[in-house]
Amino acid sequence: MTPVLQAKGLVKRYGALAASDEISLSLPPGEIHGLIGPNGAGKSTLIQLLAGATFADAGSIFVDGRNMSGVGLRQRVQAGVSRSFQTANIFRQLSVFDNLLLAVQAQTGSSLRFWRPRDEDVALIEQAQALAQRCHLERRDWGTPAGLLPHGAQKLLEFALALAPHPKVLLLDEPMAGMGPDESANMTALIESLRGQLTILLVEHDMDAVFRLADRISVLVSGRIVATDTPSAIRHNATVQAAYLGDDGAKRSELSC
Repeated sequence: MTPVLQAKGLVKRYGALAASDEISLSLPPGEIHGLIGPNGAGKSTLIQLLAGATFADAGSIFVDGRNMSGVGLRQRVQAGVSRSFQTANIFRQLSVFDNLLLAVQAQTGSSLRFWRPRDEDVALIEQAQALAQRCHLERRDWGTPAGLLPHGAQKLLEFALALAPHPKVLLLDEPMAGMGPDESANMTALIESLRGQLTILLVEHDMDAVFRLADRISVLVSGRIVATDTPSAIRHNATVQAAYLGDDGAKRSELSC
């Protein structure tokens, strides 16, 4: 089976620092793949490389077997790769629904103009509504400027924008960052609802969520993947345990969830 997303020998250096050091990763169709590691391990750099926001110094990236190493963000989205950010990347001055309309319009090529009545493009409206409902965006908030939403709702809106291009691969960079328990549970349920529908690479510090959602987990330490396995095997992997030990030898709580 051809992987939906595959990285081979990715290297990215910033001066003497190897943020990505010979990283290889293979994600089959429909997998939720967790990516964990200590702060500064290179997780966000890897997301940037896979999304086409920056380019590797060496190595290759394939989407459905097609070499995408030399193409940028727009071409990666067209190939089926979409992403979210640690900080919600939304149009803050526009309403929630206008954010969704713009995202759907970009995908469909609709000729909608916002100074004309919206009911001139019923199909576009219906797609935006379906996206809002799928991502648990409250109807009462649809007319609210996106920047005025609570943090959790902003992250849900960004998630919806990432789904608008109907991606094959969704790269999630800390989707639960800054969320409270209820908001995290809502986001976890949303990710779970996509299981089997697309391939997801999940970078997240909420270990409860990662171990609950992931089919497999890769552990990144100092720019290198030191282990890839099932959540159960990763939890008991000695190399992984060493990566999460403090200087005093006390095991961090992340892996004891």
